[in-house]
Amino acid sequence: MLIRQRHAEPSQALLANVSPLLARIYAGRQIQDPAELQLDAAGLHPPAQLQDIAKAAALLADIRQQQGRILIVADFDADGATSCALVIRALTQMGFQHIDYIVPDRFTCGYGLSPEVADMALARKPDLVITVDNGISSITGVAALKAAGVNVLITDHHLPGDTLPDADAIVNPNRFDCTFPSKNLAGVGVAFYLMLALRAQLRQAGAFADSKEPQLADLLDLVALGTVADLVPLDRNNRILVEQGLRRMRAGRCCAGIAAIVKRAGRNLGQLNTGDLGFAVAPRLNAAGRLEDMSLGISCLLSDDPINADRFAVELNAINEERKRIETDMREQAAIIMADRELQALAEAGNELPPILCLYRADWHQGVVGILASRLKEQFHRPVLVFANAAQTTPGGNVATAQHDAADVTASEGMELKGSGRSIPGLHLRDLLDRVASQHPGLIDRFGGHAMAAGLSLASDQLEAFTQAVTETAREMLDEEMLTRTVVTDGNIAAQDLQLATAETLREAGPWGQAFPEPLFDGEFTVLDQRIVGSNHLKLRVRPHGSQQSLDAIAFNVDTDIWPNPSCKTVRLVYRLDVNDFRQQRQLQLVVDHILP
Repeated sequence: MLIRQRHAEPSQALLANVSPLLARIYAGRQIQDPAELQLDAAGLHPPAQLQDIAKAAALLADIRQQQGRILIVADFDADGATSCALVIRALTQMGFQHIDYIVPDRFTCGYGLSPEVADMALARKPDLVITVDNGISSITGVAALKAAGVNVLITDHHLPGDTLPDADAIVNPNRFDCTFPSKNLAGVGVAFYLMLALRAQLRQAGAFADSKEPQLADLLDLVALGTVADLVPLDRNNRILVEQGLRRMRAGRCCAGIAAIVKRAGRNLGQLNTGDLGFAVAPRLNAAGRLEDMSLGISCLLSDDPINADRFAVELNAINEERKRIETDMREQAAIIMADRELQALAEAGNELPPILCLYRADWHQGVVGILASRLKEQFHRPVLVFANAAQTTPGGNVATAQHDAADVTASEGMELKGSGRSIPGLHLRDLLDRVASQHPGLIDRFGGHAMAAGLSLASDQLEAFTQAVTETAREMLDEEMLTRTVVTDGNIAAQDLQLATAETLREAGPWGQAFPEPLFDGEFTVLDQRIVGSNHLKLRVRPHGSQQSLDAIAFNVDTDIWPNPSCKTVRLVYRLDVNDFRQQRQLQLVVDHILP
C-alpha cells in the first residue's frame, strides 16, 4: 500500500473565507473559488438544460388534463425507491389522481423495463409508463408498450448504448445530445428535475390559480438519500441537493419513513450526515430489494403515519440483519476460494493475483453479489465480478452454510448466471465489458452500468471462457500503478488542530461523499495503550509526535492475529477526525482506516 498526500495550494480568495486547514482540504478537491462552497438551492443548474425535459413535462401535463392512468416502473435499489416515492408524492401534490407503480422482481424479471415487465405493465392498463432510475437500455420493453398504444417516459442516469429506446421522451443527463452541465445526477435527481419542470409548466398554464402550489423542496430529503446511496460523484450540483436534503432532515422536516429508518438504525436525526445515509439508512432500504421486495421500502417512504412507518422500518431492519448474515457466509466462502486462487498465483505468477477476480458459487445469493464484490474489491484492490445462479435464488431465500465439494463452484450447464461487478480507480468497468462483448460476440447476454459498478448476465457454460476473456482484457487495460493500492490523504494535521472543535467544523464543511471525500489525515503517533473491544476492534490511546496530548483512537475490524501488538510502540495512522458522542459526553476520537507499525 502506498500513501500519497494531496498537494494543492489554496487561492488567496479561499484563504480569505475559510481557515487554512479547510482551505487546504478544499484545494485538494479542486475548489479554489469560494462561490463553489455556497450550497443554497438557488445555485442549482436550471432544468431547461436537460434534453427532452420540456417534452416530458408537456406529456405529463396532458395526462393530468385527461386524468389518465400513470404507472411508474422503479428500479429495485435505494435510488429507485426514493425516485419512485418522490414522483408519487410530487404528482399527487400536483393533482394527478391515478398513480400506480411496480418494481420488477430482480430474481425473475431482471433489471429495467424488460419485455416481462412490459407485459406486467400492460395488465395495469396505463396511459403512460414512467421509468425511474432505469429504462435507457430497455429497447424491447419500450417497443412492446408503444406497440400497445402506451406512452413511455424514461427518466434515467445510466450510460446509454448506441441506440436509444423509441420512447416519447427520454430525460437522462448522460444522453450524448444532452448539454446538462452535471452528468452526475442520480436517478432521484433526474426525477426531481422533471418534477420541477412539470410544476413550472403547470404554473404557466394556471393550474395552481385556485390551489396551493406544491413545495417540491420538501422532497429533497428523498433526493439526498437516493443521491448518497447511489454513490454518484458529489459535484457542486449534487452537493447542493444533498446539503438541502440534510438540512431538512436535521430540522425534523423529513418524511416519516426516513425518520423511522434513522431511528431504527440508532442514528441521531438532528446530527445526520452523509455517512449515516450511506452506511445506516441506505443499506436498510437496499436490503429489501436484494432479498425481498423493494415495494416494502417504497411503502415506508410513502407513509405519512409515524406508527405505520416504524412498522415498515422494523421489517426493513430485520431484512438487513438477514442480509448481513448471508453476506458473512458468502465472504467466508469467498475467502476459501481466494485462498486457493492466491496459492495458485503464488506458484504460477510469483505472488501476483490476476488483474480481475471472477468468483462463483452455486449457492450464493443473487441479491448480495454486489455487496460481496464491493467488499472483495476493498480487500484485494482488484476489480471483482461475482456471479450467482439467476434461477436458483428466490426472494428471501437462505444460503446453505454446510461444507461443499468442488462441484459447488462449477457452473451447471444450461443455467443463466447473474453477475455484479465493482472496479478500482482507473478501470471503467462498463467499458471493459463492452470491449469483451465486442471482441467475443455472444459471450455476454446483457450488461450495463457505470465506471465503478456494472451488472451482467451470461450462460453458465460460458463462465470459463468469459473469465479468460475478461482477464486478458483487464490485463490490457490495467497497469501496475492501478493495481497498487494507493491511499490519498490530506497530509498531517497540526497538533493544535487535533481537537473536538476541528472535528465538528469538518463535519459541517461537507457534505462529503463520492469524488468529494471526507478529510483523511496521516501521521506518526506513540502508542500509549492498545486493546481489543467487541470482537475485533482495536481501541488505542495515542500521542502525536512532538506533543504531550493523548487521544482516543479506534480501528474497526482489525486482524486479531496481528493486533494488539505490545512490541509496537510507534505507528503511522491514516485516520479521520470523529466526534464520539457517548453518554452525553462529546469527545474527539480518531477513526483509523489504516494502521502501519
